[in-house]
Amino acid sequence: MQTLPFPHESATLMLDGPAGPLEVGVDLPDGEAAARPIIAVICHPLSIEGGSMHNKVVTMVSRALRDLGITTVRFNFRSVGASAGTYDNGEGEADDLRAVVNWVRSERPDAALWLAGFSFGAYVSLRAAAQLQPQALISIAPPVGRRTWDFSEVQPPANWLVVQGDADEVVDAHSVYQWLESLPNPPQLVRMPDTSHFFHRKLIDLRGAIQHEVRRWLPDGSN
Repeated sequence: MQTLPFPHESATLMLDGPAGPLEVGVDLPDGEAAARPIIAVICHPLSIEGGSMHNKVVTMVSRALRDLGITTVRFNFRSVGASAGTYDNGEGEADDLRAVVNWVRSERPDAALWLAGFSFGAYVSLRAAAQLQPQALISIAPPVGRRTWDFSEVQPPANWLVVQGDADEVVDAHSVYQWLESLPNPPQLVRMPDTSHFFHRKLIDLRGAIQHEVRRWLPDGSN
């Protein structure tokens, strides 16, 4: 299997994945932010409903983290964009995530791994967290109660943030809150009032919420 070097500048790559090539976008920190030894891999929403690594919520999560000096890796699940394969209801997509993480860890072994996901991507990253053992996890609008996706056996890390819109028209926010309350180790939760599933007119607020909550996880504890 071909191994590509981790880029030294923002770039789009094609990695060898379990179902064929995977389209991957690497984005380095923005502006004057000093680069930190952290790489966050971000998972996009449902492939069969138009989700991709170019989704506005996904790109805003990337921007929020890059502002803090974190390198981000977005990628298209199988069947999306230039990624090969067919939709697999989260099972094959978890394999795709593992392939991307294995590449990141092989090329940047000294960097801490963070995972993030929006909607379906939150499900995939949560289900993979037990095996991948990220240092931190960000779940945006996890689709609790949708389709046949099972959240009963997830094992998120101690550093876990959930952001949920109270007016989500796709995911039942009440179901999300009930599920989180049932967990022995609930996450940091940000409830965003009057906020829809795709954070229409709330993307800047989402960026601020993420940055405010994850700063405590940074290696130097900076504000």
